Amino acid sequence: MQPTIALTIGDFNGIGPEVVLKSIRQIDRKRFHPLLIGNLSLFQYYNDLLKTGLSFFDAGPESEGAASSESIPVLNLKYDSGQKLHPGVPTPASGSHSMKAVDKAIRLCLKKECQAMVTAPISKEAIHMAGFDLPGHTEYLARQTDASETLMILANRSLRVALSTGHIPLKEVPNQVRKEKLIRQIKHLNKSLIEDFGIAKPRIAILGLNPHAGDGGVLGREEIEEIKPAVSKVKERQQLKISGPLPADGFFGSGKWKNYDAVLAIYHDQGLIPFKTLTFGKGVNFTAGLPIIRTSPDHGTAYDIAGKNQASEESMVMAIQLAIEIAERRYQPGHPVH
Repeated sequence: MQPTIALTIGDFNGIGPEVVLKSIRQIDRKRFHPLLIGNLSLFQYYNDLLKTGLSFFDAGPESEGAASSESIPVLNLKYDSGQKLHPGVPTPASGSHSMKAVDKAIRLCLKKECQAMVTAPISKEAIHMAGFDLPGHTEYLARQTDASETLMILANRSLRVALSTGHIPLKEVPNQVRKEKLIRQIKHLNKSLIEDFGIAKPRIAILGLNPHAGDGGVLGREEIEEIKPAVSKVKERQQLKISGPLPADGFFGSGKWKNYDAVLAIYHDQGLIPFKTLTFGKGVNFTAGLPIIRTSPDHGTAYDIAGKNQASEESMVMAIQLAIEIAERRYQPGHPVH
């Protein structure tokens, strides 16, 4: 199978268009059909600026353009040419356009016209300027696809970290640590590791919330009252290979993470700081629990280097490759999600 992968433009004043175009040059086109989502003239601007040497054609329904065997299709979204590009600066125009591309890619995936979507980085500041009141891609994707519960998984070849809580203030995290929610998330993670990552019998580590995993209740009782009961119940009923709650500092510092296929971190920075320290520039964000496949690079818009031909495409290449691999698994005959 050769899946069609929708690649959104991201914030066009950031490094999104750059890493998308550079990535297409790196990946064997025999493995997938890329479909760029965004304004064609914007992609062409960065193509010329970066001298990537790609050619495009308008794949919109009203287009009369013809494709060559080497040209890349672009689902050409409208863009007000009066709004000038400002590489390195978040603007309402860049925020609005980035979300239009995400919306279009979601619809294409829901209709199965595309088998997966890979999102280039957006700017939370820019999308707020454009009138979108949301914390990020993941929450928006869940809302637009009617997903009841999603799980953010940061992944590379050697380490996978899922987040029990996402883009919320740290002070709100303890109220979100509940046994039944953790049980659902552990099941979600285990299911995704089997069906999406091809791991037959996943080994999962569950981190504690408090320093030293609460130190027997001295430093907090969430481990005793919520996390440990969740782990015990899943172990008993599901027969999963899971351990926890484990102290996060010693777990990563001692290298114990190497003994597991995935880690469930309780809050955002607890998982992402060690993940990015160990894998920075080589990680992928995957959203489990959606009815569609979505990946993204593990970095942001990097306004400081936008338009300077300095951005590394490595994380975006890995995001596209993971999307291809998951699509190949999900769309093979007999797959439970097929």
